[in-house]
Amino acid sequence: MYCPFCHHDHSRVIDSRVIEAGSAIRRRRECSSCKGRFTTIEKAVLLVIKRNGVTEPFSRDKVITGVRRACQGRDVSDDALKRLAQEVEESVRGHGSSQVHANEIGLAILEPLRELDEVAYLRFASVYKSFESAEDFESEIRLMRRRSRTQP
Repeated sequence: MYCPFCHHDHSRVIDSRVIEAGSAIRRRRECSSCKGRFTTIEKAVLLVIKRNGVTEPFSRDKVITGVRRACQGRDVSDDALKRLAQEVEESVRGHGSSQVHANEIGLAILEPLRELDEVAYLRFASVYKSFESAEDFESEIRLMRRRSRTQP
């Protein structure tokens, strides 16, 4: 890491802290040449492993785009979609790994989406869980009703 004062290329980490709900790391550094101290912030990259094995950085925008399709025609605000995407990101980052399978992101979307809008949830679940018949919808609705009865 280059020193912003003397441009020496070696520094040592004095202190390191996780910030922004685990999405970044704040490091306090000291230059080994001029002894100047400075702070760096590094975004913790979360990689998504897709079904075909390709990895790409996690994107809240992709979560929002996918959920927005399920919410088409429903009264769901952009702010609600942004909160859902943030909740999903926090959930998958909470697993403590720098890589997550795309399937786990889909699972992390289901519960917050069900709480946001049940119709959108059914639309998303029908694609995500590969519903093949009306019976699949019926069993999912029965499951939703059981969950709503057990939750206050």
